[in-house]
Amino acid sequence: MGGQTPIIVLKEGTTRERGKGAQYNNIEAALAISDAVRSTLGPKGMDKMLVDSMGDVTITNDGVTILKEVDVEHPAAKMIVEVAKTQDNECGDGTTTAVVLAGELLKKAEELLESNVHPTVIANGYRMASVEAKKILNKNAIDLKNLKDKKLLKKIAMTSMASKTIGGMQFLADLAVNAVLSIVDDVGGRTVADIDNIQIVKKQGGSIRDTELIEGIIVDKEAAHTGMPKYLEDPKIALVNQALEIKKTEVDAKIEIDDPFALKNFLDQEEATLKGMVNTLKETGANAVFCQKGIDDLAQHYLSKNGMFAIARVKKSDLEKLSKATGADIVNNLKDMSKKDLGSAGIIEERKFGKDSLTFITGCKNPMAVSVLIRGGTEHVVAEADRALHDALSVVSDVVVDGKYIVGGGASAMEIAQHLKSFASTVGGREQMAIDSYADSVEIVPKSLAENAGYDPIDTLIDLRSAHSKKKKTAGINLKTGKVGDMLKLEVLEPLRVGTQAIDSATDVAIMILRIDDVIASKGMSQGEMAAMAQAAQGGGGMGGIPGMM
Repeated sequence: MGGQTPIIVLKEGTTRERGKGAQYNNIEAALAISDAVRSTLGPKGMDKMLVDSMGDVTITNDGVTILKEVDVEHPAAKMIVEVAKTQDNECGDGTTTAVVLAGELLKKAEELLESNVHPTVIANGYRMASVEAKKILNKNAIDLKNLKDKKLLKKIAMTSMASKTIGGMQFLADLAVNAVLSIVDDVGGRTVADIDNIQIVKKQGGSIRDTELIEGIIVDKEAAHTGMPKYLEDPKIALVNQALEIKKTEVDAKIEIDDPFALKNFLDQEEATLKGMVNTLKETGANAVFCQKGIDDLAQHYLSKNGMFAIARVKKSDLEKLSKATGADIVNNLKDMSKKDLGSAGIIEERKFGKDSLTFITGCKNPMAVSVLIRGGTEHVVAEADRALHDALSVVSDVVVDGKYIVGGGASAMEIAQHLKSFASTVGGREQMAIDSYADSVEIVPKSLAENAGYDPIDTLIDLRSAHSKKKKTAGINLKTGKVGDMLKLEVLEPLRVGTQAIDSATDVAIMILRIDDVIASKGMSQGEMAAMAQAAQGGGGMGGIPGMM
């Protein structure tokens, strides 16, 4: 109107995208992340080499590891990375599947947007489809009849590790099953298998075959004093969360001593206090002490003189695992310590690996915390073995806790797709189109498996659809032959939780991204501006020279 001054609402430099432009940009960013990991899906998936800013190299095909290492800038792409992290935290496996499914849901949604279907309608249809998909998974899930069925649990562990390129899979699968079954507990009538109670220690050297399960705990430290024994049989273990040293005052204090005898008395008193602490431990019958805090040099001397083994500054997490493994109570005050607080083990020994010394507390009776020492020829092999073992431990734990598993190899995904197409016809309105698109999206799993194995994805999908239309619910892709096979007979099994969580995470993020129609981004500082700010901060010269600052 006339010559009125324009009203500026947003700060200068702020960018804004609205409507379909914003939606398409977000979808493209999410698809870029999805496509980046899609080629890693399945046993025939390829690896990625990631080089960080420091030049450190990571070689893996683990979806969540790839996405954590990549420095993602776009906000919508960051949301897809969160899907992988959530999947990893909840299930420990299925991260690539969840990300690929989220990308495909957005890709199909883009086609619907172009047909002028409203984002809210797509979101409603996707939500209905996800609920139905989880019903199908639960309906087709198989119950774990025997908690100690090691053969079945090993098959589930093997399926999880099938995509990893390291050797010794059978060996690691056995180890994972035994480790999880060691820490299974019954809490209020509920089965619990917390894999945080399985300590993983990595040491380069040897081969994967040298990896071992320790019925106890490994502490990544050596004895506090050179005169302490390096080997103890049937030790009585004390876990102390108190410093074995003279406590400093909480306020600044100054003591003036002008008499040599007073100084001697002062030092004698200090020595007597430390000696008293060691005697208190000795009187309980303890001959191995693990202390979360420091141990004074004089206290170390007295412990050594009494033939006692001690380690200072043990990590809190290690101390808690030691308590679960040995049955010892963590004592916060030495005055309260008694014989009942002590734990037991078969052997405490110090072992050397290259230049490092580790302390092994082994032979624990019914330990509720165990350790795995991973060995490997190179740092990259050890790191990939750690990732493979983490996946295996997670899926075995999931099945033990939930008591249900499903078939893999694209069989469950195809069963969901077939059912959703039938379900869509029973739903009125435009939501039917969204449910159809959801069904097509789920087929990305068998399609990607076939593509990554070098088979024709269209032929594979046609064969799979045909098999499932004949009520062959466990029909999936035999990746050795490229033909349709029975996944139950081929022993391709995975936890129910992996499938349901992938559906939940992928659906939630797809809906969230779809519902965004306005992106307002504040102007970030350029590298030059940041450098100027850093220079000003170092020189202490205010912010006058930095653009935009007052």
